[in-house]
Amino acid sequence: MELQAARDRLRSVADDLSGAREFGPRIGTVNPPRWEIGHVGWFQEYWCLRGGGTGLLGASMLANADALYNSATVPHDTRWDLALPDFGATRAYREGVLERTLEALRHDSRPVAAYFARLSARHEDMHAEAFHYMRQTWGYEAPVLPASIHPGGDRIRGDVELTGGSFNLGASKGKGFVFDNERAMHPVVVQPFRISRTAVTNLEYLAFVEDGGYERKEWWTPAGWKWRSLQEVASPRYWTKEGGVWKQRRFAGVTPLSPDEPVVHVSGHEAVAYCRYSRRRLPTETEWEYAATWNPGTLRRQRYPWGDAPWRASLANLENASLAPVDDYPTGDSPCGCRQMIGNVWEWTASTFLPYQGFLRDPYKEYSEPWFGTHTVLRGGCFTTSRRIAETSYRNFFTADRADFFAGFRTCAQ
Repeated sequence: MELQAARDRLRSVADDLSGAREFGPRIGTVNPPRWEIGHVGWFQEYWCLRGGGTGLLGASMLANADALYNSATVPHDTRWDLALPDFGATRAYREGVLERTLEALRHDSRPVAAYFARLSARHEDMHAEAFHYMRQTWGYEAPVLPASIHPGGDRIRGDVELTGGSFNLGASKGKGFVFDNERAMHPVVVQPFRISRTAVTNLEYLAFVEDGGYERKEWWTPAGWKWRSLQEVASPRYWTKEGGVWKQRRFAGVTPLSPDEPVVHVSGHEAVAYCRYSRRRLPTETEWEYAATWNPGTLRRQRYPWGDAPWRASLANLENASLAPVDDYPTGDSPCGCRQMIGNVWEWTASTFLPYQGFLRDPYKEYSEPWFGTHTVLRGGCFTTSRRIAETSYRNFFTADRADFFAGFRTCAQ
């Protein structure tokens, strides 16, 4: 069941962060682990057991739960100062909620109950991924996970050319659970374009760094240059140069830069600057989805780059322990020949996060609507992403200054 699978994943990445690591440094991009574990339990209880969104809210299993864990009303900076239950009690609350939810679902076959269960599972998946980049941000060791072997492929580079045409963008009816911002599928016209077969590699990005890309204002947008100047960055986050050798920190370890891995932990501003330097551009999210799903042989879109069959570990780097080189996972190629459109790294697009035509807000009103117009869309998922999240219609969104999560990008010809 999705709820159980999501919980198993969360336990493996979060439940060892006890003791001195229950709170961690106070910074704006991550939450204290003890609070976040409790928040996951609260969210599931609120929507699955207490009737969240109905106006008839039931009592929580935990006193004062709403004042502690409602992320819509509890300011981020106060989460370190709350009178939270201790770590053991926090986990017990989370587990008690799951036990009651599973029992309730055994006796409730209503579609609305299934909807909120699926929402809760995906919310938990997102927080499991957030625990990954929390650990990266604070330099903690990687979570102990079973690592899949990355299936290698022949080296590919360059672009594929797509003719464009009429295309249905977004999630289709009957697809299963979708978030409100993915609905509804609607026709668009895609102009011909050329897109890179792989994400930009460390080696490719290094040329930009060593050619003074971070010192040359002409490659940056005004907002990007302001961000670069305030951050005083001269290379991607976690890159260092020691004795003439470029290295990167991955969780608690430092290793030489892997030339064929995708560049990761770059902001949207950095992605645009690299594109300007390279006389390229970022794809729009429509172009990205078209390249990932359109099959020119059958003249229809597929559910996934590899077809309509569900994800298998050989097809895309998801739910894994490490990044892969950009040439790996050849059996997951899209019909046009783009590789790793799903998994490995999130990919920045040129699109501002906006509602699709006919947008209707779901009961979880804080999910999409507050962020329209201020965030940038990313697509595809990364190596830590759940199979339940990594759909070709899924729209992730962050502000362009964020570089803490596992994001890279691919480019288009101008």
